Amino acid sequence: LAPWIPVVGLEIHAQISSNSKLFSGSQVQFAAPPNSLVSFFDASLPGTLPVLNRRCVEAAVMTGLALNCSINKKSLFDRKHYFYADLPAGYQITQQRVPIAVNGSLSYSLCIDNKMSQMVTKTVRIKQIQLEQDSGKSLHDDTRSQTLVDLNRAGVGLMEVVMEPDMCCGEEAAAAVRELQLILQTLGSSQAVMAEGQLRVDANVSVHHLGEPYGVRTEVKNINSIRFLAKAIDYEIQRQIEELENGGTILNETRAFDSKLGCTVPMRDKEGKQDYRFMPEPNLPPLILYDAKSLPANVNHQQVINIDWIHERLPDLPSVKREKLVEQYGILPEHSFTLLNEDGLAEFFESVVKQTQMKPKKVIGWILKDLLSYLKQHSLTVKESPVSSFLLADLLNLLEKKEISSTAAKQVFAELWKGEGKTPLEIVKEQKLELLQDQKELEQICQAVIDGQENEVIMMVPG
Repeated sequence: LAPWIPVVGLEIHAQISSNSKLFSGSQVQFAAPPNSLVSFFDASLPGTLPVLNRRCVEAAVMTGLALNCSINKKSLFDRKHYFYADLPAGYQITQQRVPIAVNGSLSYSLCIDNKMSQMVTKTVRIKQIQLEQDSGKSLHDDTRSQTLVDLNRAGVGLMEVVMEPDMCCGEEAAAAVRELQLILQTLGSSQAVMAEGQLRVDANVSVHHLGEPYGVRTEVKNINSIRFLAKAIDYEIQRQIEELENGGTILNETRAFDSKLGCTVPMRDKEGKQDYRFMPEPNLPPLILYDAKSLPANVNHQQVINIDWIHERLPDLPSVKREKLVEQYGILPEHSFTLLNEDGLAEFFESVVKQTQMKPKKVIGWILKDLLSYLKQHSLTVKESPVSSFLLADLLNLLEKKEISSTAAKQVFAELWKGEGKTPLEIVKEQKLELLQDQKELEQICQAVIDGQENEVIMMVPG
């Protein structure tokens, strides 16, 4: 039998990191009291008009440039109509005809067969990035069987990143989303914390045989963790294969991932393709951006956005940071991934290297084997580590100067972890963990042992 070929495409909504919403002056703040951050425009009172937030546009341009997109100098806003309790206007302002950025790409790396030493780099094409409003939040109160609506999130700026169906499994999708998350956080264009809904992923999944057209796809909506994303996609691929091999058909439907059961469940079908009745947004003019060439001479710089100016100020992206770590410290490429994947770990590593005589290649072992495994065991972030980079550097200096053995160093590390405020040297002295360098002193100790155990010594002497 011909093997099944899975196809995976992603749509990712990233909440823009901005003080106020996309079209209103309301503040953006996670977990504020319900309906405390709602302007007349957010509540869609008649006669209110949208005013575009400059910061959101800059964040979208920056993200587009980091993902190798072409930035459209003229983009348009549209209304997408659907009726839902948490969408007071009955439509969402989005960019359907001409989005702000198109035709980009994202490179990501993943391990083969879970071996960190065998990494392969892949690329997924980015179809477009569009600006749009977030919706409010419906809170279902089961005990009173009612639904309450919180509009704090309504109108918050989103970037929707649409990826082409270039992936084939959960692991690839997870690696691509993790890389995108790191890029967004490096740029500061989104905090991209999935647990706070700042990054939400919809996955489109289908399977087909080689040479045949793509199969019917299902959409798994609103996945809120990278681990669940991989699980949801792999489950959905298996489910579709089994369904087709048993003579069933795949419905073009929207599904949700149930993380407790580890499976996807139907939400609603897409059979009657929803008619969003797109129309141009009458209250917003086209969004015009400039580059150095097209910038009008007598313009106020506060009024326009210059793509080249943003391009010049892009920070080092994660891929460049990794290359620099490998070049500068001679560490392995796969170690550079681990350093960047854990928030704050690369800075911690560099700080230890600066304060110690130990070679970076040896320091990385302590960071990844000891520090990281302790942090994981206790579910702590790097910033919450009871062992500071200063203390670890102190400990590694003792080891490097051969004042303690590596076994003793591990013991000292375990003591430091208790966070009792003692220095490595104090712990060494308290627990008598020093290595003895003085030959005479060693001879005296050996002699004392022999003198105190005369009978055993006699038995051991051959003859």
